[in-house]
Amino acid sequence: MIRALLAASLLLLIAGLLIGAAGIGVPDAAILWQLRAPRTLLALLVGGGLGLSGAVLQGALRNPLADPGLLGIGGCAALGAVGVFYWGISTHFAPALPLGGLAGAGIGCIALLAMAGRALSGPSLILAGVALSALAAALMALALTAAPNPFALAEITFWLMGGLADRAPIHLALAAPPILLGCFLLLRLGRGLDALSLGEEVAASLGVPVASTLRRAALGVALAVGAGAAVAGGIGFVGLVVPHMLRPFVGQRPGALLWASMLGGGVLLLAADLLARGLPLAFALTQEPPLGVLTALLGAPLLIRIARGAS
Repeated sequence: MIRALLAASLLLLIAGLLIGAAGIGVPDAAILWQLRAPRTLLALLVGGGLGLSGAVLQGALRNPLADPGLLGIGGCAALGAVGVFYWGISTHFAPALPLGGLAGAGIGCIALLAMAGRALSGPSLILAGVALSALAAALMALALTAAPNPFALAEITFWLMGGLADRAPIHLALAAPPILLGCFLLLRLGRGLDALSLGEEVAASLGVPVASTLRRAALGVALAVGAGAAVAGGIGFVGLVVPHMLRPFVGQRPGALLWASMLGGGVLLLAADLLARGLPLAFALTQEPPLGVLTALLGAPLLIRIARGAS
């Protein structure tokens, strides 16, 4: 399975470099290195971070419905980016948008761990994440309501739908280090997740530091998901669907699912991004459909099929 996902990733990466708004091929080297390469690599990184985060949270919390949005970090990243839109900073300084998102994700991670308390457990982490998500959503609604003009409101709304169009090398340079660091932290949690799948009391009896494992999981998810949301906006369903799709092939053990989920998330988002690029070429659309909308349209039927098969 890992080899198949690696091969699919490589093929989609090559396709991402060859397909764009100008059609199939590379009309200019600047288009390749300034537009297509950053966008394709970001799709792989953001999707990989989402898929891995979903697998970790589902294993750590023993909840098959857990996804990266559960902790509210993506909402905080989006809130930070919306603040940059709101004050017009991104108009004068292009890197301000991902920097605002990264700042929002960092503040969200600090708030999440503070609200969850020192004696961290699965239920306390879930409750803190729900509270943080509600707070971020309320502040987001307030920002949208008080948008300075209709153009700012339209720009904010479209960005929140998610997408990777027009992403430049600076976006890749800002997002790649935290995403890779977050994935590194999450991939090292395999043994702890296997123990947590038996229950927190059993994991503690086996010598696994439960609070420390959950704290590292929250930090890794915050880095991977927050940085992804800072550059790509709101992209859902990847972290929820990918682990469910891969369990029949790699088994139910959470630790065995981590590498496959990271690669599977990258493959899914690469495929969705290629679909977003190809639809305007095939149907003469004036602009690409939002990537977050496409992942929802792709992910919801898959999730329904999985649910029907489990019933």
